[in-house]
Amino acid sequence: MTHSPQTHLLASLTAYLQDLQESGVDGIPVELAAAATPAAVLQQNPSLKSGGNEHSEELQSVPEKHETLEQIRKNLGACQRCKLGATRKNLVFGVGNPNARLLFVGEGPGADEDTQGEPFVGDAGKMLNRIIAAMGLKREDVYICNVVKCRPPQNRPPESDEVASCIPFLLRQLNSVRPEVIVALGTSAAQALLQTKVPISKMRGKFHDLHGMPLMPTYHPSYLLRTGGNSDSFWSVWDDMIQVLRFLQLPVPEKSRKK
Repeated sequence: MTHSPQTHLLASLTAYLQDLQESGVDGIPVELAAAATPAAVLQQNPSLKSGGNEHSEELQSVPEKHETLEQIRKNLGACQRCKLGATRKNLVFGVGNPNARLLFVGEGPGADEDTQGEPFVGDAGKMLNRIIAAMGLKREDVYICNVVKCRPPQNRPPESDEVASCIPFLLRQLNSVRPEVIVALGTSAAQALLQTKVPISKMRGKFHDLHGMPLMPTYHPSYLLRTGGNSDSFWSVWDDMIQVLRFLQLPVPEKSRKK
């Protein structure tokens, strides 16, 4: 069953308000109602103001009030807000630099992640590590998380109600880290954040606006594993990462396509 963006928004807001109430918050401070729109980012890239996120106003605003990742994780608790909580082994919150300039978002944990309680530690994680290293960075330099924090059975894509339950926590993570660039890994992550049904092949290659934060969709590392390490899709991802590095004003390592 599909849900309209309005239904998704209502479910997400309801979950977030319930979380605030559980934390002992009786009212919503004025600053929580405003969307985070870093002026510096928009000045650096004015095209983001008219980005391709046709549903951006329908997605709930990222709260302005700063929370630490530890506070958000504590609020998440032994989460049973959706049906995934009943089948998981471990909740997979996120890992990396809490002040990272670059943040990667995947769709959800797999079997290895469910066992270890850390995102991107299986074969797809090794491919992501390879991408990060190719960028001249280390895994501990960035922050890595997922749209949903519990493994969907048989690694299926997260369902709309599961996304609605989890995405308020993801948005709070984004607001806590305040990265300069977000990379959405794969179709599910990009579509959930940008509230669109556009395929990843049409979204990748350009920045999109997520409440003033530049977001680059690209192929998921697991897709690269299926298509081969020197495939056209791998080089498409590298082209996307070159744009990210240039936006961050970081050196772009020279890479040559293997014959």
